[in-house]
Amino acid sequence: MAEPRLLIRAKAPLRISFGGGGTDVTPFVEREGGCVLSATVNRYAHGTLRPRDDRQVKIQSLDFGTSVDYDIREIPRYDGKLDLAKAAIRVLLPEAPSGFDLFLHSDVPPGSGLGSSSGVVVALVALLAEHAKLTLTDYEIANLAYRIERLELGIRGGYQDQYAAAFGGFNFIEFFGDRVTVNPLRIKPDTISELELNLLLAYAGAPHFSSHIIEDQVGRYERGESASLAGLRRIKELAVQMKAALLRGQLIEFAELLHEEWLAKKQLSDKISTPHLEALYVAARSHGALGGKVAGAGGGGFLMLYCAFDKKHIVAERLREMGCTIADFSFTKQGVQTWMVPDR
Repeated sequence: MAEPRLLIRAKAPLRISFGGGGTDVTPFVEREGGCVLSATVNRYAHGTLRPRDDRQVKIQSLDFGTSVDYDIREIPRYDGKLDLAKAAIRVLLPEAPSGFDLFLHSDVPPGSGLGSSSGVVVALVALLAEHAKLTLTDYEIANLAYRIERLELGIRGGYQDQYAAAFGGFNFIEFFGDRVTVNPLRIKPDTISELELNLLLAYAGAPHFSSHIIEDQVGRYERGESASLAGLRRIKELAVQMKAALLRGQLIEFAELLHEEWLAKKQLSDKISTPHLEALYVAARSHGALGGKVAGAGGGGFLMLYCAFDKKHIVAERLREMGCTIADFSFTKQGVQTWMVPDR
């Protein structure tokens, strides 16, 4: 009896960015260097690859409710339809001998601010590398994911999401030009437990379009607008201070720094916040949130808040009344993973 064909699976964790977002974006990262403090959570981008005996590639995305088919010998056209997957295949498998089916989905909506698009690309890189029997380090996986998103497809954005998804855990990531250093942080278990207890993730809806926000941010920086430059430099300083507060377990200070980071972030572009987000944030602060920010580039998605432990439920209820969905989460240490199962 023939052995069953194996499915290859991958999952990459999504991340919460505490501080430094925006300093990892060109041209600031080349001119002054950036740093980001982030941690991965138990929300994932998932992928499954099923080998085929013919030359067809079929890609299905549950998130977008769409699929594409093409011959593996063709150069796929980037037309806005599952281009991330097409580009990953083109970069990693330029001469694949046979086709396969890909099934992709994420645990959060597109545009959530948790780095889901980069998580999908990291999962794809790991999945396709396993299929091609390529041995890649976490740095190589992250770098390839960056190349696929930013260079092959020309999508504006930074470096942090790809490295967070590839490495996993709490990291302080430093960038200068194309040089990246991931510094894993040894956060005390008690501190992590306290963070999980007091942090609140609220989905505010209206997914952002981060590339548009980043284009505006970059344009202001390149024009030398003083508020944008001061905001980026302040965000960089705050990321360093947040790291120190986390390592010391000083979470009230950490929460206050989150608030300062949000104020500095809004200096980068008037597209980062919206009247709806401002109303949510003000309401959260008035009901017991000590600090917080919008996850990702801004404009919508998840609102992250650090609350007094005995006020978190009050903040959550107020945000529900204002139309938010509250998301439970925990932190995870593991970066991108692949495994195989029989195709039965």
